[in-house]
Amino acid sequence: MTSVLSTPRSSFLLRGGWIAAALSLSLLACAETGDKATIDKPVFNPVAFTDLNGWNADEHVKALKALLKSCPPLERRGVPGYGTAATWRDICRGARDVSENSPGGAQQFFEKHFIPAAISGRDGPTGLITGYYEPELRGARQHTARFNVPLHIRPPDLVTVSLGRFRDDLKGKKIAGRVVQGRLVPYPDRGKIERGALKNRKLELVWVDSAADAFFLHIQGSGRIKLRDGVIMRVGYAGTNGHAYTAIGRELIARGEIPREKMSMQAIRGWLEVNPADGAELMRTNRSYVFFRELTGDGPLGAQGVELTPKRSLAIDRRLLPLGLPVWLDTTEPDGAPFRRLMIAQDTGGAIRGAVRGDVFWGPGTKAADHAGRMQSPGRYWILVPRALRPAS
Repeated sequence: MTSVLSTPRSSFLLRGGWIAAALSLSLLACAETGDKATIDKPVFNPVAFTDLNGWNADEHVKALKALLKSCPPLERRGVPGYGTAATWRDICRGARDVSENSPGGAQQFFEKHFIPAAISGRDGPTGLITGYYEPELRGARQHTARFNVPLHIRPPDLVTVSLGRFRDDLKGKKIAGRVVQGRLVPYPDRGKIERGALKNRKLELVWVDSAADAFFLHIQGSGRIKLRDGVIMRVGYAGTNGHAYTAIGRELIARGEIPREKMSMQAIRGWLEVNPADGAELMRTNRSYVFFRELTGDGPLGAQGVELTPKRSLAIDRRLLPLGLPVWLDTTEPDGAPFRRLMIAQDTGGAIRGAVRGDVFWGPGTKAADHAGRMQSPGRYWILVPRALRPAS
């Protein structure tokens, strides 16, 4: 079994030319879907696995299990610029052949099928790594005095338009709204919806007991609702009203309410609890509003449509990088401990923008919420590119 670890350095560097060329073509395809004036185009630099700090110490079998969840869509569609469906069928076939009781086999699998490439952006090789989690809310299927904050399903009159279908220079851009007298107009924003714009339309999926919890669920995109009878209901993203996302943490910094160095999800929650009236107004500065659907299965779904794996699923900027690729992440946990492990790019998010920008999925529960809320770490990452992209000699 050949691996980069046993490949002479000079030979590896010679092969770097085809990797860089392939990645440049992939980058052009990705860049077409973003804002050409502001997009943070990544630069790729092929390296060896020996250059990845902590690579040999990772539990690669856990990353392999996460990759296997991504295999069905990869095998159906491939990854434009990063391997055809046939390429990924070969890779996934090899992944399924690895025994769960063979940690060394999982490491050898990744070394056999991939080559790592370091990523740099506009600000260099280091970027911001944050975290997210699966929140748990208290709820009821019927409106009561306590459970009075609705989570809505996607309204049938909500229209999402992919502008690239009309003009090539608008590829990757979308708008949403509703049709009124033959014209597409903006959909009601958060404030209007919270004041009753969707009332009496039977769009309530479930009712929860906290406006702040519902707001953070909108940000996370999926979560669990513990109903009064103890049943756990899972909900996931079904669409948005089309208005731009505004980070209320940034707004609190601008108002001088919370110093930048002390900003965290916990700090925002604390401020909302102390200032409930002002908090309602603050949350409405984020005009974006998320609609939900009920999910089945054991975990939340990411943007790739597969179940996320705690501490192995990574949200990336899909304008710049594709979903499904393995990513070696080197960063720190909120307490400063090293966080070096192989992740799978399985999700994205409105705030995830940049060539070196990642969001670690920490899973459900209080501990996960604490880690996710406090994680604001500098970090680097390397994508693992299929070796099969190498042209035949």
